[in-house]
Amino acid sequence: MKKVITFGEIMLRLTPPEHLRFSQTNSFDIEYGGGESNVAVSLANFDIPVDFVTRIPNNDIGKCALMEVRKRGVGTDKIIFGGDRLGIYFLETGAVSRGSKIVYDRENSSMSEITPGMINWDVVFEDVAWFHWSGITPAISQSAADACLEAVKIASKKGITISTDFNYRAKLWKYCDHNSRQKIMTELTSYSNIILGSEYDANMFFNITPTPILGNIKGEEKEKEEFISVCNQMKEKFPRIEKVVKTLRESISASHNNWTGILFDGKRLYESPKYEITDIVDRVGGGDSFMGALIYVLLNDKNENQKALNFAIAASCLKHTIKGDVNLVTVEEVENLMQGDKSGRVAR
Repeated sequence: MKKVITFGEIMLRLTPPEHLRFSQTNSFDIEYGGGESNVAVSLANFDIPVDFVTRIPNNDIGKCALMEVRKRGVGTDKIIFGGDRLGIYFLETGAVSRGSKIVYDRENSSMSEITPGMINWDVVFEDVAWFHWSGITPAISQSAADACLEAVKIASKKGITISTDFNYRAKLWKYCDHNSRQKIMTELTSYSNIILGSEYDANMFFNITPTPILGNIKGEEKEKEEFISVCNQMKEKFPRIEKVVKTLRESISASHNNWTGILFDGKRLYESPKYEITDIVDRVGGGDSFMGALIYVLLNDKNENQKALNFAIAASCLKHTIKGDVNLVTVEEVENLMQGDKSGRVAR
């Protein structure tokens, strides 16, 4: 079977229980997760051979993170040890009209101190068909950005499909200014084939904005035309891009969202069904679960745009029902939802 590699940081997640605020809690629930490790777990659940590559400290906390990924069926033998600490993020889970809040504590983490040459990418990429990275990795440090650039150059040279989730995070990118951030992401993105990102991401990373839409077009139709405009500009700037994908979240409240996705391949705009998600358990990792499911379908047939989009949005919908960063669903469960089974009945 075709193999996938994901590269990024895994963190310790600390969450107050039962929707408590930080100032109320005396304890935290513990999870482990990160954008690229979450994608890897999704793929492993779909029985895709996948390795996660990162750098973690050689201590009990680092080994707990390693164990968490390994027990989900993800390959961990390419992970390297070094540095003093695992990155941490604190999540205050919102409810109703109160949004969630994240506080990062990841400076000087093992992954932020990774440098080119630490990973033997020629060995990592043996018999690999797909490589995935996200904009979070170059955001944590210049050296992590340099290591990511080393990876995409070698992957591209080997003819490996490269995907990225832009994942712009305003609370990261502290080590460089706006122009430097654009330079870093421009070089990295120039090697990518599949992009998950929004108009906002394109603006923050490349100063790309929608061209003015002529005529009396409003609402969703205007949004679609603006997305196509940004996609065309992206494809002109980065000729290797084959598809640009976007998720759309309509937040009725913190606990009630509408969820859908669109994909543009340069010729046609594909739209997924819309799912209404009520009583959300955990929305963190929703985009990662979408990306993992998208890769799962496109890995075997890059022309299955509609199928990939529909599968990805359904898988991500189910992620909202699962506590933690990762999506622990099977292909069968996703397909059942795609076929209209929303009952949530007990499987006996």
